[in-house]
Amino acid sequence: MATQDGSGEVLMETEAKPEGAEPLGEDAGGEDAGGEDAEVHTDATTQDSSISNGDDADGQQEMVDLKIIWNKNKYDLKIPIDNTGAKLKESIHSLTGLPPSMQKVMYKGLLPEDKTLREIKVTNGAKIMVVGSTINDVLAVNTPKEAIQQEVKAEENKKEPLCRQKQHRKVLDKGKPDDIMASIKGVKERLPTVPLSGMFNKSGGKVRLTFKLEQDQLWLGTKERTEKVPMGSIKNVVSEPIEGHEDYHMMAFQLGPTEASQYWVYWVPSQFVDAIKDTVLGKWQYF
Repeated sequence: MATQDGSGEVLMETEAKPEGAEPLGEDAGGEDAGGEDAEVHTDATTQDSSISNGDDADGQQEMVDLKIIWNKNKYDLKIPIDNTGAKLKESIHSLTGLPPSMQKVMYKGLLPEDKTLREIKVTNGAKIMVVGSTINDVLAVNTPKEAIQQEVKAEENKKEPLCRQKQHRKVLDKGKPDDIMASIKGVKERLPTVPLSGMFNKSGGKVRLTFKLEQDQLWLGTKERTEKVPMGSIKNVVSEPIEGHEDYHMMAFQLGPTEASQYWVYWVPSQFVDAIKDTVLGKWQYF
């Protein structure tokens, strides 16, 4: 206002406006900008929180580290301990390419598909043995076994019960061994972690059965020697309850192409009979 051209008035107006208008403008602009920033920040926070929660949920599952051994190869596998045996087979399929239906999975006996790893007490670092071959290999191996099984059944139908035959009576007439393992009639159990002992062989001597799953072998042990038999070489397994003692069976492992190669074991506790057959022959066998 001191100048005649009005520059002073303009200057004062220019300086006055920031004092009265700028706070309002800054507040308004700050609120708008802050509102937009807050909205974007909230969305980002929500999205990050959702991802984190998902990761935390997966991380809360208790995991178990396993060593999968198949076909002389070893694989490391980490899965939830509450997965079932069937889920484990699917994981093994992903590792090896071996279809679940062709797998014989063993951990202290044949691993049940309907129970969880926690239920069967699988621990960290446990070795899981897997036996299995391609479909073509299995068919090639099992065709003769199927024929042998049919022949055995046909012969059994013609003969009197095994326990009445003279060759078996001379062992059975000795009576039940004093140190035989306890039996449970009408019950099916998995193989025990210790050898099956206290039984007789065909000569009347004591024999024990040891299942070396990590080597896929059956050890037939006597006082004199131990015969280590690859399970894949056993052509057939037959069994029959002992008359008058149906909670025990007599059982034969066919080690060669004919019945002459059968290795007989007497007084096998009945609760282990199915587990022995499944472990030696596998569930995929055609019989």
